[in-house]
Amino acid sequence: MFGLVVRFRCKDEESAEAFDQLVAETVEQIKAHEPGTLVYASHKVDDEPLMRIFYELYRDRTAFDAHEQQEHTKRFLSSRGLYVASYEVDWLTLQTGKGTAG
Repeated sequence: MFGLVVRFRCKDEESAEAFDQLVAETVEQIKAHEPGTLVYASHKVDDEPLMRIFYELYRDRTAFDAHEQQEHTKRFLSSRGLYVASYEVDWLTLQTGKGTAG
């Protein structure tokens, strides 16, 4: 299993709304075309209206690499800069958990 968490800070409320729309469109494509993407969840953060947190789990590194090559992912990556002031990525190594192979 291969995972990551990404924290996005949107530029302003209008950008946050547009970012959420971009995410919704991207997630629909992920659902339809990426069997190796096990979890791809976008979260709003209480009391932080411009913050979004993604939690992503992939079957393995190969599934993540396939995700990165999808046209919808490339569109997301090339468009996010219009709406996002900053972002941080944390790469995850599974230790143990429920509903996982660890």
